[in-house]
Order: sequence, then structure tokens, then C-alpha cells
Amino acid sequence: MNDGPGDALDADLGLPLSAEDAAIAADGVNAFGFDLHTAVAEDVENTVTSPLSASVLLAMVAAGAGGDTAEEMTDLLRLDGPQDTRNAALLAGLADTDDVTLEVANSLWADEGYPFEDDYMSFVEDAYGATLDDLDLGSQDSADTIDEWVDARTNELIDEIAADLHLPDPQAVLVLLNTVYFLGTWTTTFAEADTRDTPFTLASGEEVAVPTMHRTAAEVETSAGEGFQMLRLPYGEDGRFGMELMVPDEGVALDDLLDDLDAETWRDAVESLQTETLSEIALPRFELEWDAELTDVLQALGMESAFGGGDFTPMSPANPFLDTVVQKTYIRVDEEGTEAAAVTGGVMTESAGPPPFLVDRPFAFTVSDRETGAVLFLGSVHDPRG
Repeated sequence: MNDGPGDALDADLGLPLSAEDAAIAADGVNAFGFDLHTAVAEDVENTVTSPLSASVLLAMVAAGAGGDTAEEMTDLLRLDGPQDTRNAALLAGLADTDDVTLEVANSLWADEGYPFEDDYMSFVEDAYGATLDDLDLGSQDSADTIDEWVDARTNELIDEIAADLHLPDPQAVLVLLNTVYFLGTWTTTFAEADTRDTPFTLASGEEVAVPTMHRTAAEVETSAGEGFQMLRLPYGEDGRFGMELMVPDEGVALDDLLDDLDAETWRDAVESLQTETLSEIALPRFELEWDAELTDVLQALGMESAFGGGDFTPMSPANPFLDTVVQKTYIRVDEEGTEAAAVTGGVMTESAGPPPFLVDRPFAFTVSDRETGAVLFLGSVHDPRG
């Protein structure tokens, strides 16, 4: 295994991906991503998820799954099989751009001496460019090393995940991580001089003043979806990447819109975008951080057996189980553009063995002879202090 963490994913890594396969892979990422966002978004709470990061992390886990566990995971992630390479090739295609900064990195941190299948490790390393490192996952130093890796690959926007993954943990045998870092400059930036406080109506009906960016006579792409209007703001010279803003129609609550929003609805609106010149664009400047443990959500979405009793023998003959999945995100949108980062982590653990036997409440006891079965003493202790 490598001595140190690797760099962002190389655009040359992965298998060639046709335009059709790229669209299929992206559709799968999006479909899962909208399901995930709907499941974790809470009423009137800010939520920022990364479908790409979550999909890639779980695809690396799925590559080591078998039986019903593999079927549940591939169904949820819309993969053809546990070692479907299209997501890996999609990553390489996304990284092949000079229009924005997009860096994706993957890593595996294995507990020293734990038996993993060479075929599994080789697949994740070759397909996803994942670095492989041995650590004592029960030590705080190892948890710090993992946090340093995340900090470096998210441009210091997300500085830790180990504690969220309940590390250090002597039962942990494998930590899998994916990071995504994005930095894009608007094709047409907003002038800071035009940013001013503007009323923003909360879900409660209360109006608050927020710093809002303005552009006039703006040539942009817009469309209408069911219950919302869409505006796309591109990044860079080519505009390959962009931000799609979806504003609910009058009388439609955002939570209601999110309940009905899926990948197909989003794609239909994107495909309907048309260029027009608007008299004005007003967009709040914002900076958000978000994190959540996804374990319960993923089980509710159908990935049940992976947690606690699934089949991960293709990953290791010791058959560990997926214990925890966590995602943390950051995004800042201002006059220049957008900076965003995400990390998704998963921890595979082994059985902790039988539960401890704790004599920590009133108890009874006997002293007996095993040969005859005779009880010599029998007692009940309500207070061991006597």
C-alpha cells in the first residue's frame, strides 16, 4: 500500500466513456441524488448534498458486496453490477476540464493486518484512483491523519470527518473516503457595487433583509418546470458547468416542491432552457455548511443488509459490515462565482464479539459444586458496599 495520500483524480484514469454511457451514469447519480436529498432535507432547514460524492463513495463500497447486499446497493445506485465501471469513467470525464476547478479524490484506509481481497483493492485502486494506506484505526493519530487528508483535498473548507465517523474505533477495519472540490467563476460576474440588502420572504411569511447581488439586462437561460421557474448561470468561458436555480411558483412552498422534485423533473427543465434577456437578476449571496449521518436514510431507501449483516465477502473473507456513512458539505456563492466542497465517508467494521457482562445493578449469586450440583452458598446483593 502507498505511504501517503494521493492527489485528485486524473482525467486520464478510467475506461473510455461514450456520450451515451456518460448520460446513463449521470442519470444514475442524479436519480439517487434526488432521492437522497428528499430523504435528508428537513422542513425550512438549509440542506446541501453532493449526489456525486455519495454515489462514488457507495459505489466503492458496493464493489466489495455480494448476494442480496450487492443487489440492494446496485438498485439504489442504479448500477449494472457491483463493479460497474461507468461511474468511475464518469469521474474521469468530469475532471477533464479547464473551465472550472474540479478535483475529485478517493482513498481507502485499512486497519493493519486485516485480510482484504486483492481483487477488490485492485479494482478500487484502478477504477477510482483510490489511494490505499494501512493505519491503526483505533488510534487518535490515525484519525488525525484522515482529517488532514480531507482538509487538504477540500482546500481547507472541510477540516474533519473522523469524529463524525466515530473514529478512532478499535472495531473499524476500513475507512473509505471521497472528496469533491469545485471552484467556478461566473461567465458574467456580478458587480460588488450592485450588491445591496434586499427583502427575502421566509417560509413563515416574515421578511428579512439579505445581501443580494444584482445584474441588469442579463442574457441568460430560463425554463419553467412543474411548480417552479429555472434560471441557469454558467461558469467559465465555455459554460459547460453552471448553477441551476429553481424558484417555486407563487403559492408553492419549497418543501412541497422538493417532495415532487426528482431527477426526471429536473432534467426536463434543463433540457427546456432557452436564452432570453431579463431586465434584472437578483440572487442572494450565501455561504452554507451542512452535515448528516446517512446510515438510517440509506437503510430507509432500501440499502438494508449492508449495515450489520450483509455480504461483503468479495471485499474480505472476514466479511466486515458497513457501520456508518457520513456526508459533510460547504458552498459559498458570491459576486465572483461559487466555491464548494464535499466529503463522504464510510466505515467498515468487524463484529465486536459478544456483549460485555456488566454486574452493575442488584444481583444474585451461588457457590456450587459442579460434580454433584450442590449449592453451597446462595446470595442476593442489593448493595455491594455491605
